[in-house]
Amino acid sequence: MRVATWNVNSVKQRVPRFVPWLDQRKPDVVCLQEIKLTDEAFTALLGEELAQRGYEIAVSGEVQWNGVAILSRVGVADIEVGLPGGPGFPHPEARAVAATCGGVRVHSVYVPNGREPDSDHYRYKLEWLAALGESVRTGPADAMVCGDVNIAPADADVFDPNAYVGQTHVTAPERKALTDLLDLGLHDVVRDRWPDKRIFTYWDYRAGMFHKDLGMRIDLVLASSAVADRVEAAWVDRLARKGTGPSDHAPVIVDLDEAPDGDIGPVVPPPSAPAAKRGAVKLPQSK
Repeated sequence: MRVATWNVNSVKQRVPRFVPWLDQRKPDVVCLQEIKLTDEAFTALLGEELAQRGYEIAVSGEVQWNGVAILSRVGVADIEVGLPGGPGFPHPEARAVAATCGGVRVHSVYVPNGREPDSDHYRYKLEWLAALGESVRTGPADAMVCGDVNIAPADADVFDPNAYVGQTHVTAPERKALTDLLDLGLHDVVRDRWPDKRIFTYWDYRAGMFHKDLGMRIDLVLASSAVADRVEAAWVDRLARKGTGPSDHAPVIVDLDEAPDGDIGPVVPPPSAPAAKRGAVKLPQSK
C-alpha cells in the first residue's frame, strides 16, 4: 500500500499538477492539506476525476482557508471529522479528518501554524496537538498520522537553525508537543530511514529558496510500530515541487510491504545547492 501526504496549498490551483501526479505515482491513500475549499466544492472539482481512478473521499473543508482530505483506493471506513474535544480559534477549523483505509487508521492533519511564539494562536497550536495525541492514543493500534505538522522536529530539519531564532516551528514547547505524540508509539518513518540526510519538504516561494535548497522538513508521516515495521520505502517527492505552478510543499510518500519504484529516497540536496553557512541567509519574512 502506497500512502502519500501533500499540502497542496489550494487544490483548485494545483489541479493541473495534482491529477497527473496521481497517475504518475499511483498512491493508494492520499492525505491532503490546505485544500481551501468546502466539502461540496472539493467534490464538484475533483469528484469525477477521483472516482474514475477508484478513489473514495473523506473530506473536511471550509471556504478559503485550511481543509483536509483523505483519498483512498483501499476503502474509507469510520470517517471522523475534526478532533473530539479539540480547541477552536475560536471555532473548530477544518484541520483533521481520519478514516480506516486498508486496515490502517489514517489521520490527515494540518496543524495550526502558531504565527508567533506565545501568541494566542501559538497556545491554540499546542492545545490542538494535545487533542490530536488523545485521538491517536485512544484509537486503533495500526495508525498513521500524515500531514503538515508545522514543526521541524530537530535543528537538522531546517536549513539553518540561526535563521529561525524567535520564529515558530522550532521552539522547545512545539518540539515537546511533537515528542509527546511520538511517545505514544509513533515513528517518524522518513527520518528513521534517512537518519543523516539533509531532507526538506517545504521551501518558501520567495527569494529562490527552493532552488537554493533552503527549506524545512515539516510534512511528516508518523506510523505506529506495527505499521512502521511494514515500511519498505519512505521519501520526499521533490520533483513535484519543481516546474510551473507547484505547491510550496513537496509530497511525502511511504510504501508499505513493497516499494514499486524501489527505495529511491529523497533527492537531497541538489549538487548546485550546497548547505549554506550558519547565519549567512535570513528568512524572506525577516528581510
